[in-house]
Amino acid sequence: MLLNIRDMVFMINPDDQHLYSKLFEHLKSLGIKVDYVLQDRPNGLAENLILVESYIQDSLVMYLLGDNILYGHSVWQILNEAKEEVEREEGSYIFGYSVKDPHRFGMVEFDRDGRVLSIEEKPKHPKSNFAVIGVYFFDREAVEIAKRVKPSPRGEPEITSVLEEYLREKKLKVKLLGRGYAWFDAGTHDSFLEAGEFVSTIENRTGLMIGCIEEIAYRNGWISKEQLLEIARSLIKTEYGKYLIQMLEEEYAF
Repeated sequence: MLLNIRDMVFMINPDDQHLYSKLFEHLKSLGIKVDYVLQDRPNGLAENLILVESYIQDSLVMYLLGDNILYGHSVWQILNEAKEEVEREEGSYIFGYSVKDPHRFGMVEFDRDGRVLSIEEKPKHPKSNFAVIGVYFFDREAVEIAKRVKPSPRGEPEITSVLEEYLREKKLKVKLLGRGYAWFDAGTHDSFLEAGEFVSTIENRTGLMIGCIEEIAYRNGWISKEQLLEIARSLIKTEYGKYLIQMLEEEYAF
């Protein structure tokens, strides 16, 4: 939302569609268009690009894995720079984050000028300590590349294979997220708990909420003050609703 992306497609299991529909039904009131593509079984991240082909058409794609949490004061600016560069020059952008256990992740190797040299999935002998996080920008060629990808030894078309094709065409770039940023791959119970504790600490210390979508929609100009106030009043018995009211009061107190 901070990147002014208003068209969103969720890849979901058919059995969970009613849950997601209920969870995200209010996004339409925030000026966001939401749709769902059903995937009967997990079959590699590259397949997801093919399944959303009708939505992509000639558009730029931001591909975000649902269990990734990214935090930092100017992180949206880094993402937006990559987005704008792909719009101008095409190709693909990935993001690297330093980790102490590189054997668990897909890793990116790059030279002193930031040019990508290699991508390796859970390498035994890592060539860098920068993991490829689950946020990608692709140009319109992503779908056709995904269609050409051969299944990995696991029997699935991998997103790493798509990235390798961009690399062969010298159209893969990386931006590094250094000190001051936090990335959580919240795909396990422990990592999800760790991410929750981090968010709780930041919010309790600052009094500001992380990822408050109503606040973002308001500041983007997608909804009016009156619309935000109506949402806040409907949630007034919750800390979330009180936060929205307080935000409006502080804004108009100056």
